[in-house]
Amino acid sequence: MEKLLERFLRYTRINTQSCESSDTIPSTDTQNQFASLLAEELRRIGLQQIQLSSYGILTAFLPSNIDRVTPSIGFIAHMDTSPDFSGENVQAQIHPDYQGNDIILGKDIILSPAMFPQLKQYTGCTLITTDGTTLLGADDKAGIAEIICAMEYLVVHPEIKHGNIYIAFTPDEEIGKGVDNFDLSSFPAQYAYTIDGGAEGELEYENFNAAQADISIRGCNVHPGSAKGIMVNSQLIAMELQQMLPPQQRPELTSEKEGFFHLCHMQGTVEASTLSYIIRDHDKNEFEHKKLLLQQCVLRLNQKYGACITCQIHDQYYNMKEIIEQFPFMVDLAKLSISQAGATPLILPVRGGTDGARLSFMGLPCPNLFTGGHNFHGKYEFIVLESMVKASMTIVNLARNYARTDLPAHI
Repeated sequence: MEKLLERFLRYTRINTQSCESSDTIPSTDTQNQFASLLAEELRRIGLQQIQLSSYGILTAFLPSNIDRVTPSIGFIAHMDTSPDFSGENVQAQIHPDYQGNDIILGKDIILSPAMFPQLKQYTGCTLITTDGTTLLGADDKAGIAEIICAMEYLVVHPEIKHGNIYIAFTPDEEIGKGVDNFDLSSFPAQYAYTIDGGAEGELEYENFNAAQADISIRGCNVHPGSAKGIMVNSQLIAMELQQMLPPQQRPELTSEKEGFFHLCHMQGTVEASTLSYIIRDHDKNEFEHKKLLLQQCVLRLNQKYGACITCQIHDQYYNMKEIIEQFPFMVDLAKLSISQAGATPLILPVRGGTDGARLSFMGLPCPNLFTGGHNFHGKYEFIVLESMVKASMTIVNLARNYARTDLPAHI
């Protein structure tokens, strides 16, 4: 526990926010610096084949300590933190033996069970919070710390039998580019898990199907005093388009597996406007219907206003469930490993996506496991140290369980 806490706090002090507007890979150089630090740390604990690619992807290998063939497994986390909130000068606060009270993070900033009732289930635990001015970075530096502590534990305890284990730390996951340059030939795991989830016990193997729609609207601007029959206000067309979409299918009105249209960005003048949407749904048919509906709305407005709108839609990732369902033992072994770590498995659909979703469709089946964190991407972020320990031990247990004698080498 002490080593895990020290490692995590040390990582949080390094600002590794990714940047959507950057044209470099990784998007920020601090991620490369962090990767170099991690590479040296992996060498010290005894991992092999440590490689940092030109794309900022760090990989390493822990060889099997048994003389028979077992399935090779991988563990993956990402190095960047969200650009949504400051990651500069993170000053994590430690709250041992939490008693269900309000936590004062900073001036007029309170982490309260009244707002976040999940706090109540962690009475007696050690919470790690922000100081109210930054995010914490548990997403996903907790995952990195938990993987490295698990690998170190396996090195120090050779009596725990395991097969070949591969680990990878990726950049730019928060801006959707985490596995853009992931070379599976240099990561020969047969099965893998991302350690990038939330509350204790979470196991996720369903996620949204996802697409982005970029829309441009061309208007016609003339003096408003002589505008009759001439002016076309692109902003009003943009507003009309938004009103054509189902009002109940917005993020703030949906939950669980319900999909949505989310207007992320909108800017414009009379002359020209742009809108950017993300489209999400767990159900593949509903996902396709949503994309078609948006295109039909654009078509109707083009017929009304004279071909002034362009709409480009591109898919981002798909629901990994259709892949993971082909490998049910991955879920079974994860549930067993979570239970062996003293946590209760909690299977939830992800209302988002993970690197594992994309990797699954690239040929590496990859569900997602908990880190123990809550309220990611903002000043109310916190993580539970005891849950972090259970996450790390879940990784150890997975390594042991994949080397069971009753598990065939090629499942």
